[in-house]
Amino acid sequence: MKKVIIFLAIIIVLFAGVAILNNIQQKEKISRNNPYGKDNLHPETVKQLDDPNYQNIILPEELKKKLKAKEDVTVYFFSPTCPHCQRTTPIVVPLSKKMGINLVLFNLLEFENGWDDFGITETPTIVQYKHGKEISRITGYNEKSVFEKWFNKYSK
Repeated sequence: MKKVIIFLAIIIVLFAGVAILNNIQQKEKISRNNPYGKDNLHPETVKQLDDPNYQNIILPEELKKKLKAKEDVTVYFFSPTCPHCQRTTPIVVPLSKKMGINLVLFNLLEFENGWDDFGITETPTIVQYKHGKEISRITGYNEKSVFEKWFNKYSK
């Protein structure tokens, strides 16, 4: 009986050690490459921290400041847990770079007030603001050619 208890104690200690190491690695990753200004990020956001398609993040305060200053801004509202966003991002981010469009990304999973603050009803949503006012939006997954036409019409 003592052997079983010792064996179980060793297993528990090993699992605890793995959990602690995993937590330390997550915190190091967050502190190393975190544009969100938050200490606690959703695990799906953490997975995207090193992804080149998710580097041009805009924070809610920055976006509100740009809109108040009547700037032109193209904003991609997404959620890391959205399967349509996961299909759309690899299309629109490289396309916008190729077209010379500064597409900023707003993470609705981390900043849930963005749903109401910016009138977002579904993800993905790309909104074009001119002089601080919304002039157009495109929602959902689309083919590359659809996004290209939309960017040409509203973001150029």
